[in-house]
Amino acid sequence: MSGADGQRVERVPGARRARLTAVPGTDATPDLPAGGDDVPATSATGTSGPNDERMKRDVPPHY
Repeated sequence: MSGADGQRVERVPGARRARLTAVPGTDATPDLPAGGDDVPATSATGTSGPNDERMKRDVPPHY
């Protein structure tokens, strides 16, 4: 793909990473999950599973 018909790399002053431009004809907005707003979020509802407390206490072996 040549630079004329696709993405270009733009340098961002003061940033460590470059930025890609959007490809013409595409939509840069993220897709919503299937179901949209009616997908329950466990953190918003306050519900937890049976292993949540144990998982929060566990420490990986490299610590």
